Amino acid sequence: MKIALIPNLDKRDAKLHTSRVIAKLQQIGGEILLQKEFQSEFSEFSVTICDDDQFYLRCDYIVAIGGDGTIIRVAKYAALSDKPVLGINVGRLGFVAGLEKHELSYLDALASGAYEIEERMMIQVTYWEDGKQKVDHVINEAVIARGALSKIVDFQVFSQEVSTGDYRADGLIIATPTGSTAYSLSAGGPVVDPQMDCILLTPVCPHSLFSRTVVFGGKSKLKVQASSLYNSDIFLTLDGEHSVQIHEEQPLEFCRSPLSVKMIRMKKNNFYNVLREKLGDRRNTE
Repeated sequence: MKIALIPNLDKRDAKLHTSRVIAKLQQIGGEILLQKEFQSEFSEFSVTICDDDQFYLRCDYIVAIGGDGTIIRVAKYAALSDKPVLGINVGRLGFVAGLEKHELSYLDALASGAYEIEERMMIQVTYWEDGKQKVDHVINEAVIARGALSKIVDFQVFSQEVSTGDYRADGLIIATPTGSTAYSLSAGGPVVDPQMDCILLTPVCPHSLFSRTVVFGGKSKLKVQASSLYNSDIFLTLDGEHSVQIHEEQPLEFCRSPLSVKMIRMKKNNFYNVLREKLGDRRNTE
């Protein structure tokens, strides 16, 4: 049982919790794979150090230790290598995490096989960068928004080449069901069960009383064109990591990705239990 371990050591006490995870995984017979950058941090353990190009290929499972951002980033690499991923939360919210830092006893399930694989759809994004067409995949969302200046952007949206509406807004979010509880939710979008097959389009601060999220079917192919009367910069940001400036003559295309994220679930609590626990009003329980 080879387990690729990826911690975010910028989180408070992340090294301590990672050491505990390593000890637990080795106790149940796991061989730990680490990238070279972490070799000196965990020299007290007997681990296998891998080059980056072999790291995801050699493992059976991938374990990400950090917050939601870390888990989402690692999950994308897991999807590309078709490996299941488990997120262990040492951040604040940890909405996409499978376990909390105090729940390491559940790791026994990796050895016994007493876990479930939950597949999450991704969105494929086609865009232009440096004059070349590129394709990427997002787990949460793609965001099209203005630059530093507070200028409204005009958006034209097409589904299957048919116009579905025009928006004037600060930005536009194209989200997966997993991403429905992230930026889209903060912008007033609905909560969607992550097992659904759909694409959400949520405007950010729309200049209209009636602009709401539109939920498209999973087979939809969306095209978005953005423009600004003020010649302000417009950027496309993918899962909060990669950002590229876009131009008016270059439409952006969105559809269901052929990739999917395989999330390891060991606890019996369902999505709605997690939703209530992580995002519910806790004033009456404190």
